[in-house]
Order: sequence, then C-alpha cells, then structure tokens
Amino acid sequence: MEQLHFGILSIIPPLLTIILAVTTKDVVISLFLGVLSGTLIAVGGNPYFALINLADRIADTLADGWNIRVLLFTIILGLLVGMLAKSGAAYSLGDWAGKKIKSRTGALIFTWLFGIIIFFDDYFNSLTIGTCMRPLCDAKKISRAKLAYILDSTAAPVCILAPISGWVAYVIGTYKAMPEWQGLGVGELTFFLKTIPYNLYAIFAVFMVLFITITYKDFGPMARSEARALKGIGLYDEEKYGVVVSQVETKVHTSNAKPFDFLIPILAVIFIALFFFPMTTWMGAVDGKEIKTIGEAIAAIPLGQAFNDTDSSKALMYALIFATVFSYVYFILRRLLDLKAAGEAMLDGFRAMVPAAMILTLAWTLGGVIKSSPADGGVGLGSYLSEVVVNGHFPIQFFPLVVFILACIISFASGTSWGTMGIMVPVSLPIIVQLAKMANMTPDQTVNAVALTIGVVLGGSVFGDHCSPISDTTILSSTGASVPHLEHVATQLPYAVFVAVCAMIGTVVGGFTWNALASLIATAIPFVAGTFLLPKWFGPKHYGLE
Repeated sequence: MEQLHFGILSIIPPLLTIILAVTTKDVVISLFLGVLSGTLIAVGGNPYFALINLADRIADTLADGWNIRVLLFTIILGLLVGMLAKSGAAYSLGDWAGKKIKSRTGALIFTWLFGIIIFFDDYFNSLTIGTCMRPLCDAKKISRAKLAYILDSTAAPVCILAPISGWVAYVIGTYKAMPEWQGLGVGELTFFLKTIPYNLYAIFAVFMVLFITITYKDFGPMARSEARALKGIGLYDEEKYGVVVSQVETKVHTSNAKPFDFLIPILAVIFIALFFFPMTTWMGAVDGKEIKTIGEAIAAIPLGQAFNDTDSSKALMYALIFATVFSYVYFILRRLLDLKAAGEAMLDGFRAMVPAAMILTLAWTLGGVIKSSPADGGVGLGSYLSEVVVNGHFPIQFFPLVVFILACIISFASGTSWGTMGIMVPVSLPIIVQLAKMANMTPDQTVNAVALTIGVVLGGSVFGDHCSPISDTTILSSTGASVPHLEHVATQLPYAVFVAVCAMIGTVVGGFTWNALASLIATAIPFVAGTFLLPKWFGPKHYGLE
C-alpha cells in the first residue's frame, strides 16, 4: 500500500518554520529551513539527497507556468510602483488633498479611501500613502499611530478582498491544482468570489477604520495616543515606545505632477485587467481547428463564462505589462520622467520586490513539500491531518473555527499571510471536503462549506500580516507613518484582536448554517456592541486624558 504521509513527522516543516520565524525574525531563512526539514524527512534523513530534492523542488516551483507568471506580476508591479514614486505622481494626490480638506474627519476618511484605491499592493499602500498623508494628518492633530493603523488596515485586508490583485492569483494557485477542489465543479475566480463574504476578518478590519473615524470611539492604547495628539502633547510617544526608527522620504524627479498623473496609471491597470480576464479565456480557446479566430471564440464562449474560466495569472501579468508600458510612455510624454530617471525608478522598484519574490518562491516550495505525498518527495501533512480529524469524528460545524484560529496563530507567529495561506489551504481543503462527504452534504452545501473554510483561512492569514510585529506591512506602516514601531503595534493590536474575536463568532454561525449572510450578521452584532462598550471602559478617560 502506498505511503500517504510520515505521521507526526509531517508537522515538523510548518512548525519549525513558525518557531524559527518567531525566534529569528527572518521569514526567508525560516522558510528555507522549513523546506529543508521537509526534504530531509522525505529522503530518510540523508542530507545529500535532501539538498538535491530541495533544489529540484525550487526549480519545479519556478518551472510552473502559474507560479512564474505571478512572480513576474510581482516584479513588474515593482517597476510601476517605482515610476509612480519617482515621477511624484504618488505624492501629488496628497498635496492636493491638503489644500482641499479642512476637517480632521475629512483627513481620516480621505486617507481611508486612498488606502482602498491602492488595492493591488500592500507595500506600496503603506509607504506611499503614509508619506503622502503624513503632513496633512500632522496638521489636523491626528496621531501617527492612527495614521499607521489606517495604512495597515487598508493594506493586506483590502488586497485580499480585491478581485484584481497578485494576492488573488496567489490564492487561486494554492487550490486550483488540488483534485478535491476540482471535484467541486466551480471556476477558479468564481470560487474566490464565493470566499469573499466569508472573509470576515478582512471585511470588518476595513470597516472598523471607517466606523472609528466617524464616531471617534477609540479604545485602548490608541485612545491614549489620540488624546495626546489632540491635546498637543505629541503626535507620538518616544518616551514610552522608543524613537522613530526610520522615515520614508522619496526624492522625486520633478514637482510638476498632478493628482490625475497618479490616477491615470492606476485606472489603466484596472481597465486593462478587466479586458484581459475574459480575453485570456477567448485566446486560449483558439485551437486552429474548431475555433480559428478570437471572434469565433467570443461568439462561442459567453462573457460570464469567459470571466469564470480565465487564467488569472495570465490576465494579471498581461494587464500589468501593458499598464507599465503605458505608464512609462505617459510619464515621459508628461515630462515627469526622462529616460534616465525612468530607468532608475524601475530599477529601484525591482530591488524593492526581490524580498517578496524570495518569500513567494520559498512559500510555494514549502507548500509543495507539505501537501505532496512521500511518493512525490513530500511529507503528506494534509493526508495525515485529514486522517486525524476524520478518524476522530471531528464535528464539521466547528472545523472552520479551528482553521481560523490556526491561521491566526501561524500568521501572527511568522508575520506572513502568503506563507500561511500556502500552508493552510492545502491542509484544510481536503479535510473539509472529506467531512462534507461524511455528513452527506449536497453539492451546493459542500461548495459553501469549502468557501467558508478557505475564506477563514484567508482572514486568519491576513490577521497576522495586519498586526504581527514582525510582519513586513506592519513595519512598513510604522515607517510610512513615521511612528515608533512598538507604538503602532501596541495601539493596533487590541483593534485587530477585537475584530478577530467577532469573526470567530461569525465563523461558528457559518459552520452551523453554511450561509454567508448569517455569518456576516453574527459578526456584526458583537462588533457593534463592542465598538460602543469598549470605548466607555478603555477610552481616554481610562488614561486620565479625556
């Protein structure tokens, strides 16, 4: 009988990765050693063959068409981001806002909306918006901690909800090749869209920023920081949290950029992507036999089906290539960049994306080692956990809650959402499908159960990326807002934990109903109650600063 897993040893690669990430604060090294531990187990402990296996797995990961296109998407995105920064386009919108916005609430809402607009990259969001909006927020006596919180809350939580981003392509890549998912009979993008209403943490993390902005119902350390800023005591507290480590100040090539110079390239990305989502399907349908032209493909495949069956990695990569070329020409014609400055900008953007590319590659490789069977050089963790849960007669209603909690712990400990998704999606999907079969669920119920499970994986993964002190976006949000890192972590963490607890309640209800609306309502009830009660208990008065 073929060996499906290595038993309890299968847990070592992800567990070792988490422990090393916490102790070393180095995600790249932690992922590498996690992969190495998996290949050591797979080859029986022989270090020579383990390193050979590791090298082959990394090569196979990069040889996969989907993976390499997502990697290229990430790198090309860096080129576009570099030009937006160097041209001054990224900062022109903030300058314009400073002249138009007169109130404190208006500044906060504009910063929130600005963050939602930048839905395609969390790094770009944190650094660019922070640098743009910091002078305006300072003038309105908004604490740097509040600015950092808005930056962080509109970074990963927004990226994971946007249907057009590299995050979506990565998420789809974690499940599209799994036979359990293919048996559901749902299109790649359609299934992702089904997970969005179940991504309770991300939805309410984004909404909470707006709610607190309008009501000013801060609580915990954030209430203290905001009260200090309003009273003129200080926009941040170096005495309590330490000095500001770094501050982003980007030298632009020219000061002639206008707000529309930022919006035009962003809109170009969006509209070109919307064009390529169905076009990729129609292009792939041209086989030279039954369908000979694009026109015939368009006639044969309806628009809705074309969107449903699209290859997201191709569509996003094509869109970004076209948008980057368009932006390059646009900035030169607008004389915001010359040839030399454009080249320097793209090189800077490329360098900025190298760490993300490394993390992507190693996270994919670790996911492959974890989910592959021993016959394929992996440890079969999914099969092992599936056996444990199924044989233990684990109630399916509570499985999504357990998955959410595990994803929160892993992402907070490692500081990476993508790495957590790469671990948890391949592990949890086969189990929920098996549990659904044992419960004799209908096909529609099974799809909802899987969508809920993957939705909470995504939400739990974003939790750590949102608030972990070793998360890239947490660090970059502190940098962009120019606030002591510990102050950002301390003020944001109570908000993130509160939203996570509300999401847990909604997840339990979802496990009993398999209904997205019920989950959302069940999350909203404690959310509303908490946002009114917690400020009364732990507001500015609690710190003697009311």
